[in-house]
Amino acid sequence: MLVHICCSVDSHFFLEKLQHDYPQEKLIGFFYDPNIHPYSEYQLRLLDVKRSCKKLGIELLEGEYDFEAWTKAVRGLENEPEKGKRCEVCFDKRFEVSAKKALELGEKSITTTLLVSPLKSQEQLKKSGDIFFKKYGVEFIAYDYRKEGGTQDQSRVTKEQQLYRQDYCGCIYGLTIQREQQDRLMDEMFSSVSNQIQPASIEERFDMYKCRNELEDKSIDYKIIKEKFLNYRQFNFKLISQKNEVIPAYALFYSTLLRKKAQGTVDFLHNNIGYFNREEIKFVTLEFFNSMCDFRYKRVKELIFNPPTVEEELKFRDVITSANYDLTPIIIVDEIPQTKLTIELDAKTYEDTREKLIIL
Repeated sequence: MLVHICCSVDSHFFLEKLQHDYPQEKLIGFFYDPNIHPYSEYQLRLLDVKRSCKKLGIELLEGEYDFEAWTKAVRGLENEPEKGKRCEVCFDKRFEVSAKKALELGEKSITTTLLVSPLKSQEQLKKSGDIFFKKYGVEFIAYDYRKEGGTQDQSRVTKEQQLYRQDYCGCIYGLTIQREQQDRLMDEMFSSVSNQIQPASIEERFDMYKCRNELEDKSIDYKIIKEKFLNYRQFNFKLISQKNEVIPAYALFYSTLLRKKAQGTVDFLHNNIGYFNREEIKFVTLEFFNSMCDFRYKRVKELIFNPPTVEEELKFRDVITSANYDLTPIIIVDEIPQTKLTIELDAKTYEDTREKLIIL
């Protein structure tokens, strides 16, 4: 039987139940989910599914990530709610590819781990499955493992196996609607141009779960916990001279401006810090930054495109400031400008939760 897989939270429990109920059936996992966006999230879910299938001894095949074809298929349905018409089209596309894969492998039946998700309509799934049974002759088996406490059982398995538990279905349209309803920043869609890994980002989670897999391979005990913290995303930053020239500059993590713009001059220098006459802004030279952090940056442009880690930035911020929760804009430049300046800084701080790996 070919089992279409959407994520490890659904698949691990679902596959365990299938193995128990149908011990003679050979199960082949098929990860085909071009709806998942961004691609880094797709990679993270695939990473966890690979680990899950390895634990269960199930062969896993990966389908094509044809995201553009998927967006064309759901065009015009972007604003549909969860379990609406967009989901039907999404199921149809994934089931058609799954049915063709089953035929290619000589399998006569398929099912999907989406059936166990409380966020999906089993009626929609069965309807899509029946269509492709008539079209391709591949039987769609609709197992209902939600009933009789199945959902609670699934939650237990997720915690026991320490699976990656995503908090949105996968598609960008569902995510957009969900974040708007939550009045929450859609930071899944933000990625630093410098490739700096941002706190609580998909990239950070990917590295953590990859590390988890390596610990398991070495039989090292660990625990995944959650912690609350103040997160930060910088959307835009620009330092402009009186002659309207952009000056290469870098704003440290947690640098914020209430009105997103400030104009003024550097009032005075003290202990290698230039004090701006507006908004408590501070300037430091790249030379001072290098000396305090033991870096070797030659120009600020190099720093912009190859910055240190967020943790290293925060260590330097601690050197410059005395407050534990300081949000002062700290700007690194090649030389302290001696002219009138315009600072444009659009950034946001917000309460967030991140996962952390503890080695026992």
